[in-house]
Amino acid sequence: MKAIRLLGLFWERASLYLPLLLMGVLALGTYLLVRNTPVFGPPAVVKAPTHDPDYFMQNFSVRIFHASGQLKSEVLGAEAWHYPDTDTLEIDRIRVRSFDDRGQLTTATANRALTNADASEVQLIGNAVVIRQPAVQAGEAAAPMEFRSEFLHAFLNTEVVKSNKPVEMARGQDRFSGDAMDFDNLGHVVELRGRVKGTLVPGVAGK
Repeated sequence: MKAIRLLGLFWERASLYLPLLLMGVLALGTYLLVRNTPVFGPPAVVKAPTHDPDYFMQNFSVRIFHASGQLKSEVLGAEAWHYPDTDTLEIDRIRVRSFDDRGQLTTATANRALTNADASEVQLIGNAVVIRQPAVQAGEAAAPMEFRSEFLHAFLNTEVVKSNKPVEMARGQDRFSGDAMDFDNLGHVVELRGRVKGTLVPGVAGK
């Protein structure tokens, strides 16, 4: 009888603390659930690139190669700024050497330039000069094509040179000039516009 009375007294006291115990267990479970639940916030906002340079170079040389390992082009300059929004380089005192699939060389120089990522398109500004070396014909090299202007837009992969400024063109001792020009080397077409002048020297043209 004494054992039954003690057991009854235990359960009586335990029933007093049972609600507190259950509340403690529920509180602990809620805490662990909140702690381990991932928080889903608003998606991160990706800022659009601005026209501010993201890196700067001085007295640099950048080389670009064909998949075969041959040199495709080399760009040198005194200073350069890269703009991520347009993926372009603005270069001071630029020098460019570019080789086509036949290995023919085109060089370009200017006070300042704007190029795309692979230097296949170059806008030359101030004392712009583009010289296109020709292929060797009949065992001897013909005279190079030379263009001079305050602005020349050279597309090196397609061998096109354009200008909306007065331009001078020379091949050997032949000279031409105009207020604007489109030159397509692959199509063998030259278009000079505006006040066009030309001087042909007989017997030495193209040599």
